[in-house]
Amino acid sequence: MKKILATTAVGAMSSGPALAASGPFLSLRNTDFVVLIAFILFIAVLVYFKVPRILLGMLDKRATGIRADLDDARALREEAQALLASYERKQQEVQEQADRIVASARAEAQAASEKAKSDLDISIQRRLKAAEDQIESAQSDAIRDVRNRAIQVAIAAAADVLAKDMNAARANALIDESIKTVEAKLH
Repeated sequence: MKKILATTAVGAMSSGPALAASGPFLSLRNTDFVVLIAFILFIAVLVYFKVPRILLGMLDKRATGIRADLDDARALREEAQALLASYERKQQEVQEQADRIVASARAEAQAASEKAKSDLDISIQRRLKAAEDQIESAQSDAIRDVRNRAIQVAIAAAADVLAKDMNAARANALIDESIKTVEAKLH
């Protein structure tokens, strides 16, 4: 700061203000000289009251504040980048988990489809077996009905034949013979 003041004072004296004003330069009537003295006094007052130091201190404080703000901004930026990286990792994990869930759901759907097919095949086999059993039952019932009807027809035919061939004496002889057979088997 002192260099600046010295340079200013030397520059003011050497610039030739004496050439611009009329009369002797070192006179209080010379306005350039009065302005030069006022300027030097102003600079001296500033230096005496340590205004340059105060200004430099304020500038240093401001520079320190700006540096602190920049450091805070840098820290916030790093924190934001870390947070972004964390969210990206979480998003990746969630995407992987979603892919696993989708794959699992597809596998479960495939397994359920195969089980449904096997259950359907088993159900069809059971129904076919039940239908075959019903057919066999109906067939055996039909055969039994035909046999029973054939027996009835045969008995009716035999009764007709016997009724034609049978007379009262022959019927009594058959009854007596049947009674004797029953008695022999009971005793």
